[in-house]
Amino acid sequence: MVTLACAVVAAGVVSGAVAALGGGGDDTARPTATASPATVTLPAVPTSAPTAPSATRATPRTPPPSLAPKPSATPSPSRAAVSAALYRSPDSQALDWVRDHPDDPRRSLIERRIADEPTAVWFTEYDPGTITREVRAVTSAAAGEGRVPVLVPYAIPGRDCGGASQGGAPSLDAYDSWIGNFAAGLGRSPVIVVLEPDAIAQSDCLSEGERAARFASLARAGRAIHAADARARVYFDAGHSGWRGAEEMAGLLRAAGAATSGDGIFTNVSNFHRTADEVAYARRVLTALGGPARLGAVIDTSRNGRGAPPGGEWCDPAGRALGRAPTTHTGEARIDAYLWVKLPGESDGCRGPAGSFTPDYAYDLAR
Repeated sequence: MVTLACAVVAAGVVSGAVAALGGGGDDTARPTATASPATVTLPAVPTSAPTAPSATRATPRTPPPSLAPKPSATPSPSRAAVSAALYRSPDSQALDWVRDHPDDPRRSLIERRIADEPTAVWFTEYDPGTITREVRAVTSAAAGEGRVPVLVPYAIPGRDCGGASQGGAPSLDAYDSWIGNFAAGLGRSPVIVVLEPDAIAQSDCLSEGERAARFASLARAGRAIHAADARARVYFDAGHSGWRGAEEMAGLLRAAGAATSGDGIFTNVSNFHRTADEVAYARRVLTALGGPARLGAVIDTSRNGRGAPPGGEWCDPAGRALGRAPTTHTGEARIDAYLWVKLPGESDGCRGPAGSFTPDYAYDLAR
C-alpha cells in the first residue's frame, strides 16, 4: 500500500493554521485559520473519513478581471533559490493553545519545538472575492519582517478525486481566475508557493482529457504567479518516495509544465517518509524531468523524524516524530528547503477531530 501525500477537507469551521483575512469571522484585523492536511490511503480513498475543519468565508463573488495577472511570464533561468529565513505566521492553533495554557506541563516543549517554528499557510477555500487580500495579509506581514512565507493554494477542481478533501473551484476557468487573484496578493518579495498538493500525483481518477486540462491549468497557474511576483518560487506536486516511480512522476510533471512554468517540485506533503529517502527521490525525479539546472525541490519534514509507519498507517500513527526544522539552508544540492507544510500537532482525525490541534499528539511528536 502507498499513502497519499495529503488531503485537506473544506468544512466551514474555523480551525487549523492557514492564514486568510476576514473570510467570515468577526475579527477582520488578523488572519483566520483553515485546517492543514490529513493523510489517507491509496488506492482506496476513504469516502467517510473524518472531516477536517476549514475557514468560514464570506459568500464568494466574481472579482473584477483586472485582478488576474496575464499568465505570460516564465521563470527566469537565473532565478536563485530563496535563502532568507522563513516566516512564522502569528495565527496558528499551536500558538493559540500555547497562549491559552500557560500552566500546562506540555506547554514549554510544544512552544519551543512546534509553535515557534515557521509553517506553511494554506488557502483551501474557493473565495474569489477575498483571496487577494487574504494572501496580501500574509505576504505583507512577512515582507515587513524580511522573511519568506510558504503559501499553499489548494482549490483545484476535483481535488482529492472526490475523497475526504473534495471541493475546490467549480471549474478550471474559475480556478484560473482564482489563482490569478491569489497571485495578485503576492507583492514583490520572495515567496515559496507549494502549488496544489495531490493535483499531479493523484490524477488517476481523471480521464485523459480531464488530466490534460488540469495540467494545462497548473502550468498557467505557475506562469501567473511568476508574472505577479518575479521573486516567487513555485513548486509542483511530485508525491513522495513511497508512491510513484521517479520516471513516471517526471512524465506527469513534464506534462504539467513543471520544468517550464515552475521552479521545481515538492515531496512528502503531510507524509512520513525519511528525509534521506525524499532527497534521493527528489533528485531522481529532477534528473528524469530534465529541464533547466535551476530546478530544485522542497521537502515536507514536519512529521518524518522516524520515517513512515508500517503497514501504510496514515491516521495519527503512533511513534512518529518531528523531522528537521524548517530551513532554506539544507546543505543538499538541488534541495532548496525543508518545510513544515503539514502543521505538526493537527490531527488526521484519530487522536482528535480532524484538523484540530491536539496537544497530546503534538507533545508525542515533539518528545
